Amino acid sequence: MLPFSPPLLVSDALAQLGLFHPHPCGKRGSCGKCTVTLSGEVSSPNAAEIAAGCRLSCQAMLLGDATVTIAAPAAMVIETAFVDVPHGWDNDAHGLGAAVDIGTTTVALSLVDFDARAVLVTVAVPNPQRGIAADVMGRIQAALNGKAAVQQQQIEAAVAALLAAACQKAERAESDVSRFVITGNTTMLYLLVGRSPEPLAHAPFAADDLFGCTVEFLGRPAYLPPCMSAFVGADITCALLASGLCRREQTAMLCDIGTNGEIALWQGGELFVTSTAAGPAFEGAGISCGCGSVTGAVDRVWAKNGAIKAHTIGDMPPVGLCGSGLLDAVAVLLDTGDIDETGATDEDALTITDGVSLLPQDIRAVQLAKAAVAAGMDTLLHTANADWDTVETLYIAGGFGSHLNRKSGVRIGLLPPMDDARMAVLGNAALAGALALLCDSRFVDEATRIAENAKAVSLGGSAYFNNAFAEQMFFPEE
Repeated sequence: MLPFSPPLLVSDALAQLGLFHPHPCGKRGSCGKCTVTLSGEVSSPNAAEIAAGCRLSCQAMLLGDATVTIAAPAAMVIETAFVDVPHGWDNDAHGLGAAVDIGTTTVALSLVDFDARAVLVTVAVPNPQRGIAADVMGRIQAALNGKAAVQQQQIEAAVAALLAAACQKAERAESDVSRFVITGNTTMLYLLVGRSPEPLAHAPFAADDLFGCTVEFLGRPAYLPPCMSAFVGADITCALLASGLCRREQTAMLCDIGTNGEIALWQGGELFVTSTAAGPAFEGAGISCGCGSVTGAVDRVWAKNGAIKAHTIGDMPPVGLCGSGLLDAVAVLLDTGDIDETGATDEDALTITDGVSLLPQDIRAVQLAKAAVAAGMDTLLHTANADWDTVETLYIAGGFGSHLNRKSGVRIGLLPPMDDARMAVLGNAALAGALALLCDSRFVDEATRIAENAKAVSLGGSAYFNNAFAEQMFFPEE
């Protein structure tokens, strides 16, 4: 039961009750993902709801006593594995500490015992801010429209719950936790500390705080690693720490593929970084049958004897396509000739498995997302006067990157046609880097050098990027 003063948006009512409801489109009523069943005193369906053929929590208004029914959310399977980072231990640290990665989609926490010099447990939950918007720009706009405090409270509650869960699993007292290291992209850190993200909302997109400081969080000191620019955050600083990329002489690239494609290129002692807006397609959002990595999500697709086969998480009945399944599906459809190199198809819908089909607009969303990432990588190479032949290693970071089929990534043109031996999957490299900073403060100086020496490359207004983007909209021909 929720007492309220009408009119009240259904999605706002759900948020007040602490109930998560997805709004990948930023509450514009265009994705149809926030379906609800309503009875009682509610608004009449508006144009967006009529077009969707259902009631949407981001559009419908409560006008009086009403009942709202939502489907129980499916459990999300969150990747918490990460590359091991060799590090020392601070001799003056005792008790427990926690490293936290606030991702756009998920939040992960690792609990460390300083005395035992061991990571005790790692836990993760979906980022509750997804209920406000799936992407960074949607959350920035929401913050500027009065939702800043709500988003700050959401992330505080999520980290507090993770800390409690980790301590319970490890059978340790929360009071023994003495400090945090908290990483995330620049926007996530702005929302964490309650700073207005207004400078991130418009050109020239110059952050007025790049962190690299200690704040108080949940009654404890929390070190926030330095960001490199408005859209290349502390998560990439930490991922670079974890990869060791900047300690080597070889030319190498790191790419964290998600809602934003954050890319770093190291060559000749110089670090070039950029961020490209891939959109939420790789997270399963904005796709007609898309979903997160939940039980029943199609996560692998292949062709056998001319027929399309699919695997679901948990071997359960299919509920939709998550990001890795989406890439596989498009790659298979290219191989079967159901779509051509332009993305065109003669079909109104392309069936993947029971109840799961891709529409022409879904193929277009994949083209836009993969083109943004691939063109971003090409632009960094161009800026550094390098090419793929000179890149010895491509490091792939992030949860999505951990699960994508690299052959499918190459087939659709998201990844370059490199030998598997030249690609290294890091998992949650941001969390791995945060752990290194938590356990060994000597890494703080390295993180500071990485952030201060990074050359941010803006893709906005770049003629080279625009041309590369247009070229990368095509799928590779076999």
